[in-house]
Amino acid sequence: SNYERVIFTEEMKKDNYTIICPQMSPIHFDLLVPAFKAAGYNMVIPDIPARECVDVGLKFVNNDACYPSLIVVGQIMDALLSGKYDTNKVAVVMTQTGGGCRATNYVGFIRRALGKAGLSHVPVISINMSSSLESNPGFKLNADLLVRAAYGAVFGDIFMRCVYRMRPYELTKGSVDAVHEKWKLKCQEFVSKKHMSFFKFQKMC
Repeated sequence: SNYERVIFTEEMKKDNYTIICPQMSPIHFDLLVPAFKAAGYNMVIPDIPARECVDVGLKFVNNDACYPSLIVVGQIMDALLSGKYDTNKVAVVMTQTGGGCRATNYVGFIRRALGKAGLSHVPVISINMSSSLESNPGFKLNADLLVRAAYGAVFGDIFMRCVYRMRPYELTKGSVDAVHEKWKLKCQEFVSKKHMSFFKFQKMC
């Protein structure tokens, strides 16, 4: 029979559905989550130990698939099966390129795992820039969201360059992480503002 995917609707966004996103880049995602929240999406990233992600992922994804897919699916399924979220008011989001890499199939892996767990009603949102891939009425990559995400990504790149470059040489253990935390909070506040000044962004960079 033909597969009919569950659509993330505008009503779901208005109902403040929790949108679970797998952790893929901690420094960047610390800034992207507030950017998405400021754009009206209740996004969360579950904090799950890597070993646990793999163990859960192996229950839902064939071990012949690429290793990161085990981690991604494991994170999502562990979060959904934890009882922490109302599975009738939750969705999952994942990027999708449409290219030849198996990462394009992550959305399919996630839907298959949800079906095996009896959670086929949970919408899976594909974040993509292709007109030939999926779209959802309740999730729009509009200019506001894209600008916030772009600012967050640039801040994240700067943090990675600075933190990884300086931490091995710090004179006081923990001083680099302390400065990172201080500026992370400033950047989170910036990407959450209603109006963001490009000149302020340049100054912060």
